[in-house]
Amino acid sequence: MLENFWFHVEYGINHVLDINAYDHVLFLIVLAVPYLFKDWKRVLLLVTMFTLGHTLSLILASYGVVSINASIVEFLIPITILIIALFNVFTAGKGAQKEKVGVLFLSTLFFGLIHGLGFAREFRILLGDSDSKLLLLFEFALGIEIAQVIIVFLVLFLGYLVQTIFRFSKRDWVMVISAIVVGLVIPMILNSDFLA
Repeated sequence: MLENFWFHVEYGINHVLDINAYDHVLFLIVLAVPYLFKDWKRVLLLVTMFTLGHTLSLILASYGVVSINASIVEFLIPITILIIALFNVFTAGKGAQKEKVGVLFLSTLFFGLIHGLGFAREFRILLGDSDSKLLLLFEFALGIEIAQVIIVFLVLFLGYLVQTIFRFSKRDWVMVISAIVVGLVIPMILNSDFLA
């Protein structure tokens, strides 16, 4: 039983940290880059909203409630990353991320839904004809959350180093990282099967 538990948690961790599917990591980078360590509660809440959205879409897909064309989802995933990255570029240094829980949290939940749909087919294969779908989903979601917290911690830690040791301004740090991500996701969008 415990062996199965760790297998699914590890599967969730590897899903996020998969170097061949780095879109998840890019999303987390642009989500966390505008924040500092003192904002950890807000960042954790954002990451959890994303996990909730991701898990909800996996539940809906697992029970056959939703089914969306894979090429549309694969196109929408880099679009969501591009939106957050551009939001960062245009609001860097303006404190837009400090606003009340609202647009950013709802959009993060929505983006989680989209990212979850992108993984739904593979997840259904993992489930097979398992009777304990919800337990498996919970274990997998726990793995995703652990991996996301690790990545977010690294982004915040790197931001701390760059801004304190190298005296980068917060605005420049956010602009540079977000611009790099924009540069990485544009080819993903242009090369997607949806546009082919």
